[in-house]
Amino acid sequence: MLQRIYGTAWARQEQLDNYLEQQAEAEKRDHRRLGRQMELFHFQQEAPGMAFWHERGLVLYRLVQDYIRQVATGDAYHEVNTPQMLDRSLWERSGHWSKFGEMIFVTESEKRDYAIKPMNCPAHVQIFNQGVKSYRDLPYRIAEFGVVHRNEPSGTLHGLMRARRFTQDDAHIFCRESQLQAEIDALIKTTFRVYRDFGFADISVVLSTRPPTRVGSDALWDKAERALEQALQSNRLDYRHNAGEGAFYGPKIEFVLADSLDRKWQCGTIQLDFSMPSSLNASYVDGQGKRRSPVMIHRAILGSLERFIGILIEHYAGRLPLWLAPVQIAVLTITDKHADYAGKVSASLQRKGLRVMSDLRNEKIGYKIREHTLKRVPYFLTIGNRELEQSMVSVRRQDAQDLGVMTVDAFYERLKPELEAVDKTMGEISSAH
Repeated sequence: MLQRIYGTAWARQEQLDNYLEQQAEAEKRDHRRLGRQMELFHFQQEAPGMAFWHERGLVLYRLVQDYIRQVATGDAYHEVNTPQMLDRSLWERSGHWSKFGEMIFVTESEKRDYAIKPMNCPAHVQIFNQGVKSYRDLPYRIAEFGVVHRNEPSGTLHGLMRARRFTQDDAHIFCRESQLQAEIDALIKTTFRVYRDFGFADISVVLSTRPPTRVGSDALWDKAERALEQALQSNRLDYRHNAGEGAFYGPKIEFVLADSLDRKWQCGTIQLDFSMPSSLNASYVDGQGKRRSPVMIHRAILGSLERFIGILIEHYAGRLPLWLAPVQIAVLTITDKHADYAGKVSASLQRKGLRVMSDLRNEKIGYKIREHTLKRVPYFLTIGNRELEQSMVSVRRQDAQDLGVMTVDAFYERLKPELEAVDKTMGEISSAH
């Protein structure tokens, strides 16, 4: 009896200790603290829930954006850009106003109400509607890095994770019903590849079904839910049902990532919509010359770029993979007389496409290394008398591993496997489509 009591108490204490340890580690990895430390971004009260991106942060932001752009280009999307404000009437017709009205920022001009867009789908329908579309034009894929604003309550804001202004890697596919399975299958495969490239291997899948308040008939919902379930089963994916949590216009597949602390983050979605195209007058001409409403697939892989970057920072504790590091190499001089050679080293590496900065300050080398370690620069090249005389560099990693003295070319060859891993996968994605 006593053994069972003490054993239970010990197990509970172990759980508590593990929880406290994880909380302490999570605090160290807090993206808001690391964002300032790494000089990526900051927040201030004059713009609650809206990030100020600094130079290094914008480099990271664009690296993520350019990667997703390359994925979309390989998948034959048309990249577009739509207005930041749209007349209230459009949001009423799409159904967003009645569903999300309290979260929409509103402005007025010449006695007309405009919504600062909280999402991109109604605007993408307007692009599809330009000109007559034939069944031969489908699937028609539209992608946008859409900047959206949502009036989230101030008490819920949490850095990049919950913001009022953010950018979605948003896309919409207009297709025939006969094309649904092929499109959803391709989306599932691409989504898993993207997460793998960013370093996420533990991914769970959720099928969210019809909510109590929704648009469209039960017959349409039956068809949409059946199509998503069939796609998941054909890809042999384990998934759980999340009853009642679909979008108001259709069911959705949700992708949930587990980070290095085993925290779960819902990121990507594939949503099936039989209703919005018809409510916004989208149509195509079929093989018999009749007008029909297309099916609309809403898809986002990362979701919010800002939020995904916050997840990346915490997942890696700021020590991002080399291809994502805003500054990949810091060239550090010991004295002023090494500055000219440091400039040549930096220029040589920059010509090879690397992101390099030179620290020529009259500071002790230990101080420089500590400072750039805190900024999570992956590699340091130290230049002193020996390196200058031998046309070499001393190489050190941010984890304090000393890689020794080598030529600049030898150092670059050492980096190539790290740099080429994602390029290889991107080539696979492009050739698959």
